Amino acid sequence: MPEGVTALCAPVFTNATAEPTLETVFTRFLRQELIRVGRLADAASCNARMEGTVLSVASSPTIIPNYFRVFAQARVRIVKDGQVLTETIVSGTEDYLLGSGDVLEAEANRQVALERLAEVLMRDGYDRLAGAW
Repeated sequence: MPEGVTALCAPVFTNATAEPTLETVFTRFLRQELIRVGRLADAASCNARMEGTVLSVASSPTIIPNYFRVFAQARVRIVKDGQVLTETIVSGTEDYLLGSGDVLEAEANRQVALERLAEVLMRDGYDRLAGAW
């Protein structure tokens, strides 16, 4: 790991969007990724932080009827002693079905798509930062 980093903690993301609760979704998937690779530590034993910011989120229709696409972008970085050691920006899209026309069903499908996208982006973000080690 860079600069003697041996264990990471992952504080809650910053949400720079108007989309409520995205910071918790992205934080959850980053922490799951750190657990998967054996890098997550508690606040007392970590010597660096893996921080993140959800930069943008948007939805738009696709050319396929009843399908929409959600886009998200996030910055992930490793910080030690207040200094950014490395960072990357990840972005991607995920399609979802509007459903039967019920607004609640469409929003539920959108939230599931955002969760799938957050999982992929946090894995990609970790892989990019770990590749630099």
